Amino acid sequence: MPKRRIALLVLLGLVALVYAGNRSWSTPDEPPLLLAHRGMAQTFGFADLTGDTCTAERIHPPQHPYLENTLDSMRAAFAAGAGMVEFDVQVTKDDRIAVFHDHLLECRTDGRGAVRDHTMAELRRLDVGHGYTPDGGRTFPFRGKGVGLMPPLEEVLEAFPGRELLLHIKSDDPADGEKVAAALPPERRAKITVYGGDASVAAYAAKAPGARVASRAVMERCGLRYLATGWTGLVPAACQNIQLHIPESYAPWLWGWPHKFVERMRAHGTRVVLVAGDGGWSEGFDTPADLERLPEGYAGGIWTNRIDVVAPRPR
Repeated sequence: MPKRRIALLVLLGLVALVYAGNRSWSTPDEPPLLLAHRGMAQTFGFADLTGDTCTAERIHPPQHPYLENTLDSMRAAFAAGAGMVEFDVQVTKDDRIAVFHDHLLECRTDGRGAVRDHTMAELRRLDVGHGYTPDGGRTFPFRGKGVGLMPPLEEVLEAFPGRELLLHIKSDDPADGEKVAAALPPERRAKITVYGGDASVAAYAAKAPGARVASRAVMERCGLRYLATGWTGLVPAACQNIQLHIPESYAPWLWGWPHKFVERMRAHGTRVVLVAGDGGWSEGFDTPADLERLPEGYAGGIWTNRIDVVAPRPR
C-alpha cells in the first residue's frame, strides 16, 4: 500500500478517535443549575450600555417588588427555583463588606460619593430604591421603599446557610480580595464562589487556598490550555476547582461541548455556567424563548436575570 494512502488512513483514524472521544453520546437526566444574577432584580435594556450608564434610570416597567442585592431579592430568587444566587460586594470605610453593585451611590440611592468613603452604619441608612425609574424620571416606584435594605456580607451568610452563592468583588484592589477572604469563614467557602477583577481574585485565592474562584485571567488560562489539550480528553490543572462563565457564542468551539465538556469539568471540581450572547454585559437566559437555545439536556449552570420567569416554582 502506498505510503500516502497509509498516512491518509492514519489521519482519518485519528480524526475518528478525536470525534468519538469528544462526542456526547448520551443526554444527562438532570436539570441545569439556575444562577440568579443579583437575586431577583429589576431588569434593563442592554442597548448602548456603557460602564458609566446608570441602569437604575433605564429599568423596564417593574413586574415584581424586589431590588437587587437585598436579602428579600435573594430569598425570592431561591424560592423561585434558583440553585445559586449572585451578589456584589464593596469594602466600606470601616472595612466592612457591603452588598451593593455600584462604586458610587448617586445612581441608585439618596446618598453621595463612593461606597468606600462611608461606614456600614451610614450605608444602612440609605434608600437603595431611590433612583429607580422606568420612564425617564417621571415616576420613581421604589423611592422610599429601600431604606435600610443594603446588607453587610455577614447578614447574607447568616440568612442563607448551606446555599450556593456567587460573590462578585466590585474592585480590582488586592486589599479588597484579602478583606473578603478574612470575612468568609473557612467552613463556608465550599459553597461560595468568588469572582471579579484579576488582582482582587488572585489575592482572595492566596488567602483562601482551595476556594472556587473565577476571573478573566483564571478563565482565559483554563480556556487556552483546554483548547490545546482537550481533544485528548485531558483537563489541564488550570481548569481544576474554578468556575467558568462561558459565553453562548463561544461554547460550541469547546472540545466535548456540551455534555462531555460539562462532565469533564465537573469531575475536576469546576462548575460551568453558560452566559447568553457574547457575555459582554451579563446577558442572561431570561425568557422561555431564550431557554430554547440551550443544548438538549444541558446540565451545567445557566445565568439568568429573570429567575421568576424561567423557573417559577415556589418552595
